[in-house]
Amino acid sequence: MYSQNTGGNYFDTQGSSAQVTTVVSSHSMVGTGGIQMGVTGGQLISSSGGTYLIGNSMENSGHSVTHTTRASPATLQWLLDNYETAEGVSLPRSTLYNHYLRHCQEHKLDPVNAASFGKLIRSIFMGLRTRRLGTRGNSKYHYYGIRVKPDSPLNRLQEDMQYMAMRQQPMQQKQRYKPMQKVDGVADGFTGSGQQTGTSVEQTVIAQSQHHQQFLDASRALPEFGEVEISSLPDGTTFEDIKSLQSLYREHCEAILDVVVNLQFSLIEKLWQTFWRYSPSTPADGTTITESSNLSEIESRLPKAKLITLCKHESILKWMCNCDHGMYQALVEILIPDVLRPIPSALTQAIRNFAKSLEGWLSNAMNNIPQRMIQTKVAAVSAFAQTLRRYTSLNHLAQAARAVLQNTSQINQMLNDLNRVDFANVQEQASWVCQCDDNMVQRLETDFKMTLQQQSTLEQWAAWLDNVMMQALKPYEGRPSFPKAARQFLLKWSFYSSMVIRDLTLRSAASFGSFHLIRLLYDEYMFYLVEHRVAQATGETPIAVMGEFGDLNAVSPGNLDKDEGSEVESEMDEELDDSSEPQAKREKTELNQAFPVGCMQPVLESGVQPSLLNPIHSEHIVTSTQTIRQCSATGNTYTAV
Repeated sequence: MYSQNTGGNYFDTQGSSAQVTTVVSSHSMVGTGGIQMGVTGGQLISSSGGTYLIGNSMENSGHSVTHTTRASPATLQWLLDNYETAEGVSLPRSTLYNHYLRHCQEHKLDPVNAASFGKLIRSIFMGLRTRRLGTRGNSKYHYYGIRVKPDSPLNRLQEDMQYMAMRQQPMQQKQRYKPMQKVDGVADGFTGSGQQTGTSVEQTVIAQSQHHQQFLDASRALPEFGEVEISSLPDGTTFEDIKSLQSLYREHCEAILDVVVNLQFSLIEKLWQTFWRYSPSTPADGTTITESSNLSEIESRLPKAKLITLCKHESILKWMCNCDHGMYQALVEILIPDVLRPIPSALTQAIRNFAKSLEGWLSNAMNNIPQRMIQTKVAAVSAFAQTLRRYTSLNHLAQAARAVLQNTSQINQMLNDLNRVDFANVQEQASWVCQCDDNMVQRLETDFKMTLQQQSTLEQWAAWLDNVMMQALKPYEGRPSFPKAARQFLLKWSFYSSMVIRDLTLRSAASFGSFHLIRLLYDEYMFYLVEHRVAQATGETPIAVMGEFGDLNAVSPGNLDKDEGSEVESEMDEELDDSSEPQAKREKTELNQAFPVGCMQPVLESGVQPSLLNPIHSEHIVTSTQTIRQCSATGNTYTAV
């Protein structure tokens, strides 16, 4: 697929060639920190990231770092261009060495052996540690503290390798699982599958999985689960039964976390079936479910009859719901540790497919469990699945918007179009709903144009959005009405920004596509910020905040009843009862206090609450890649899907 006759070198870099200097004699090198090192017979390589010493030995460092083979300048530069150090990530040694072998093939270089290459890596990226990661029977050595750069072509190479592997895999191929001896022994059953273990297809997929693990935050651990607060025991149960349930459920959740970290999403269904003692009347053809003899350990610790009895108790329902919220929040932070950081499209799609399957897997596994427990569990997993879908959509939008924010010609066109918007008319139409002070709107308009002209990065815009949200909700901090005020803020944000987009649409603005893309991104990110701020204010996890509605689609104008809005407004009225100012002026004054002068730079340029988007349109955020690319590339083209 990447032959040498494709018209260009796949790994060509844009930077200038590295400067390599051979150090002939021993000398001392004093760094900025005043640390003196003795160096003998090494190489110095300079790149945009700094100057690196590749030496045969380093004295006074507490240990010796040596390698016997002198690497070519092209290899050294290739390593610096494609890899970087980072905390909390790892990369399989075999993956890195395979990348190196491909590099040597492309450049017609003689590769060194794996051991010598390992010494070279350690001499360039100082402080790397080696860890053995993976499930039992399938663990591999990893370099801990290094990753592929997000913009490296190696990421695309890995995605293409997985795509080719999946194309070669038979569609009807079934997987048979070995019996699981205990809840956390699922990895043993998976690695023992007879048909696929050892095949080139599976090895390629495993390598792809290991490559994707560097984008996860594997350092996350399950939070501590609280104790069950129960005053009276259900009939036929003891406190020992409750302790057994707590212990078993903790092990169950740890097993779920383990398979998610290893990106073995399909095993989640088997874990649920094992814990809830799934026993279908008619097993699926070609599939073996864990036999009853293999559940003897779980059954001896907590018989299914007692499990069902406990599942009917309200205290157990509440405790398990809290455990699920904590576990799912940890899983979200493992899979998507930074919503703005680039994620390979193959990993994004795998997460979305995982989210799509969750509710069905859980409902099927709990077919013999009391309905009240099923409802509680499904509500939590539904919030988890919806969060994964939203965050992957947000990440996709963020990467598409980066190109717009860094394109000078598109920024200039956006400024020209924005200068034609009649903000006085926009404010006149929006003021009755948003009740924003005229001076505040004008300041935000000016600041936004100035910030846009400065070509601020995506991260700088994200910081601005966070500041907007914090200042808007500051008057409600510490009040019971804070969550309701946050939702009202999203609605007002949505209405005002929609008026700006409406004006751009009526004027047939050339940069409408760019504005539309930026607005979608800001909508999603503002929702993300608000849910985290509400979670912080209420002492809950974001998953718990969203799980209160059972379905995130409930966070919409149709479900925000009038009483909620009136309660927020009534608090404002009570504070201003003694004022002699007219009502309209008091309302503007209150909202102006929420946006003090100088607290924000750009104007409210985005704001549709994500839940206001049509569900089908929300899916198109991810699936209509071509549409987004057109917006990103031209700034004046938007094709409806």
